Amino acid sequence: MMLSLLPYADLSPTPFVKEWTLGLVWKVCLMAMSYKDGGKMGCMDNGKYVRYTPEQVEALERLYHDCPKPSSIRRQQLIRECPILSNIEPKQIKVWFQNRRCREKQRKEASRLQAVNRKLTAMNKLLMEENDRLQKQVSQLVHENSYFRQHTPNPSLPAKDTSCESVVTSGQHQVASLNPPRDASPAGLLSIAEETLAEFLSKATGTAVEWVQMPGMKPGPDSIGIIAISHGCAGVAARACGLVGLEPTRVAEIVKDRPSWFRECRAVDVMNVLPTANGGTIELLYMQLYAPTTLAPPRDFWLLRYTSVLEDGSLVVCERSLKSGPSMPPVQHFVRAEMLPSGYLIRPCDGGGSIIHIVDHMDLEACSVPEVLRPLYESPKVLAQKTTMAALRQLKQIAQESSQTNSSVNGWGRRPAALRALSQRLSRGFNEAVNGFTDEGWSVIGDSMDDVTITVNSSADKLMGLNLTFSNGFAPVSNVVLCAKASMLLQNVPPAILLRFLREHRSEWADNNIDAYLAAAVKVGPCSARVGGFGGQVILPLAHTIEHEEFMEVIKLEGLGHSPEDAIVPRDIFLLQLCSGMDENAVGTCAELIFAPIDASFADDAPLLPSGFRIIPLDSTKEASSPNRTLDLASALEIGPAGTTKASTDQSGNSTCARSVMTIAFEFGIESHMQEHVASMARNYVRGIIASVQRVALALSPSHIGSQVGLRTPLGTPEAQTLARWICQSYRCYMGVELLKLNSEGNESILKNLWHHTDAIICCSMKAMPVFTFANQAGLDMLETTLVSLQDITLEKIFDDSGRKTLCSEFPQIMQQGFGSLQGGICISSMGRPVSYERAVAWKVLNEEENAHCICFVFINWSFV
Repeated sequence: MMLSLLPYADLSPTPFVKEWTLGLVWKVCLMAMSYKDGGKMGCMDNGKYVRYTPEQVEALERLYHDCPKPSSIRRQQLIRECPILSNIEPKQIKVWFQNRRCREKQRKEASRLQAVNRKLTAMNKLLMEENDRLQKQVSQLVHENSYFRQHTPNPSLPAKDTSCESVVTSGQHQVASLNPPRDASPAGLLSIAEETLAEFLSKATGTAVEWVQMPGMKPGPDSIGIIAISHGCAGVAARACGLVGLEPTRVAEIVKDRPSWFRECRAVDVMNVLPTANGGTIELLYMQLYAPTTLAPPRDFWLLRYTSVLEDGSLVVCERSLKSGPSMPPVQHFVRAEMLPSGYLIRPCDGGGSIIHIVDHMDLEACSVPEVLRPLYESPKVLAQKTTMAALRQLKQIAQESSQTNSSVNGWGRRPAALRALSQRLSRGFNEAVNGFTDEGWSVIGDSMDDVTITVNSSADKLMGLNLTFSNGFAPVSNVVLCAKASMLLQNVPPAILLRFLREHRSEWADNNIDAYLAAAVKVGPCSARVGGFGGQVILPLAHTIEHEEFMEVIKLEGLGHSPEDAIVPRDIFLLQLCSGMDENAVGTCAELIFAPIDASFADDAPLLPSGFRIIPLDSTKEASSPNRTLDLASALEIGPAGTTKASTDQSGNSTCARSVMTIAFEFGIESHMQEHVASMARNYVRGIIASVQRVALALSPSHIGSQVGLRTPLGTPEAQTLARWICQSYRCYMGVELLKLNSEGNESILKNLWHHTDAIICCSMKAMPVFTFANQAGLDMLETTLVSLQDITLEKIFDDSGRKTLCSEFPQIMQQGFGSLQGGICISSMGRPVSYERAVAWKVLNEEENAHCICFVFINWSFV
């Protein structure tokens, strides 16, 4: 508009104006040509711009949903098969797909950022509430300190009582002590319920308990939530705050179903239900917990559960043990434990979902177990992992499954609910075998004081389904289930590393000398005799939880015969396996490896006889919890994987577990008339496993491998320092650039920087069948293995078919010129998980004499698919 008001002679056009004018004229001509063509399909500007018709876009969208990244051959085929695209060049179609992928990526990124923003908003609300609670606690401590100073006549005071009554409370405990014992009337139960609600809220959002941060857990958008444990109060307590994408009523329904997420919960029986005038309900519950090991008795609780809605719309489910009012007589073989006011505060969240506060506070009667096991019942970290965090994980898992409508079926065609049911059956079956309750039909045979306990079960419920005939399943004549179980104390070996070794190296502990009859009797039992050679195992991933703290897989044991007839044509054996506690940095969690033989058909209702290992840490050489620790909210800005920070990870990683207890239980389906004979063989078999585990644990202990954190850090050995120096020198020689950015010289500094390099650096031998000899931390994480088991992995096993072809084509060039580059692709970890990488570089590592020592690979920007 401004140009039209000026005389043309006064424009004095510059070169820029001339160019702009010519460009405008050119575009007008093109528009005229396009209009002249009458809206023909796919009008284009010399390959620079294409205007697609709705029909063309629809055809391209159909192909995009089938193949988002078609090859050039597929694009040419599309042009031939679709006449509506005939006047569009393949190059333009390639550009359309690039733009379409970019738009899809932007849409997903926007959706992800919105989800993160909602999480951050909710987390900010939680942190503000936590900050208010801490300020109240500080104010109360200052007030008490001032009060004590004013009423203290002299400075020589007796030691402060650190019992629960002397810890900072909200006054609820004082009120409770003045109330007379309640009766069993509805009014008396309602009085207990209201008192329980007040005490629970004072713990969840007040200062009734001194909370300290859970070691290794920091709040953040990627963390499970804000986790805290008690310090200095009676019993053990844990607290969690988190955001879940479920409505409050659904959350309450899940947390009430305790056996579905608390693996140690045997049963919860509702004895009575009373409605209240305010719309709530009072329930009287009897709950039984499994014993985690054969060395301790199980626990039971007599509880009152109160469900109510607060004035602000929050839903509350709180519980406590009943010491007055209606009583429950003691149950044989169970130790009556006490649950102090605990529960769940569930608030609706803006934008959907809920904010939940969880408090678990128990007195587990630690005096009833051997002294060596008492840390298991006196540690709030163990309680936090087993109950508090387990409830939060279950809620987040179900919320994620509910949101993934497009992937509701996975894991070999199974829905997530079916997979959770299978994992629950495995865990429950193992707990039943460890506890051997008489009311379930178990009875001890032989000497109960023996190092290996043998129990048998011939009840109809236990045998139900075992007498089916499978292609390679249980024997159709099994009428007795026999269990051999034992517990042992381990010293100075991290449970996660030991369990990983047992999982990856089954041949190291499985006994080859079991009688052939036992192998034929139990068919696919874990003690099957190896008729012929051992063909190895293949791990087939099935499912994993949202934080990968637990995963389920199918183990295929190749070439194992079930009977002498299978010696001619050995058949494969399949095991359904559940693994948990594989994270070395997790504090207070036990490591479990539970497996059961299954038929190749793998039906949801297939009979399961679980066997396996459970390793429970008892104490640690470095106690991370102390009175001076608080919830470090500011440090949440530096967030690492799974919500842990770098500092917390280092601290947890350096804390070596000093002692742990391992429980072993194996179940077999047998014939009743061979019970004594099989019992003797099973006892010897378990003793052999114990000897193998002790040998492996001794080899894995830090004192035998010269490291304070197990197999994960080889820092300090001269051989490793020399190899690191050779790797960096050779890389500089071939590539002309430095592999590492060193702040200081020295072999130790080189090895340290190489070990903590973000890219996966792996060395393999120069043999006909190259095997891996060294890997840094990222390399071990990518392959999901340890330095000991690294040497069992060959180079070709980690690549898929495309990667092997690329490696075969590039390998001669690497050997000839000393280095080479591999395009991005997919490799496979030792657990069978696909790993993508942007590109890989390989070079020969030369020693001091300029001779090739090995070949080194660096996988750049790798991540699990």
